[in-house]
Amino acid sequence: MEQSYSRSPQHLAWHETMEIHELVAFQSIGLIKLKKAYREITDPELKDLYRQSINGISKNIRELLHFYPMAPKPERNDEERNDNLPFYSGDLLGLTKTSVRNYAIAITETATPSLRNVLTQQLLRAIDTHTKIYNYMYKRGYYPSYNLNKLLNNDVNIANKALSTPM
Repeated sequence: MEQSYSRSPQHLAWHETMEIHELVAFQSIGLIKLKKAYREITDPELKDLYRQSINGISKNIRELLHFYPMAPKPERNDEERNDNLPFYSGDLLGLTKTSVRNYAIAITETATPSLRNVLTQQLLRAIDTHTKIYNYMYKRGYYPSYNLNKLLNNDVNIANKALSTPM
């Protein structure tokens, strides 16, 4: 019998859960960086743009956190870390992940063979760096990628830290 889609599901699909994980983790790290930079900005117009960005990202995170209870495995372990190593390594992982994506896009737009070769070598180095950072994080429990409950719990902890960090 065909399943009815007239009512909303009571939980998220796995792929949806992973997408909100990526968004919350990326935006939480970005929010902490914006708040740290905000204190040093003296230009009023730029400071206002930062404030607007901080408010917008904070709203995004809060909205997405409402979906976490709908994750496929809602049991949580509320372990919290007080050091900044997960933040710094996560920030570095996000940078290298973005680099990999950007290199891949740039290669598809490149017509000059010698430039394509250089970009390909840089892409391979970025992939290698990403692997090293991921392994570092995984080994220390900062990125428990094979344990959805811990992964989502880490997201909630870093999101709450980002939201509570003063500007």
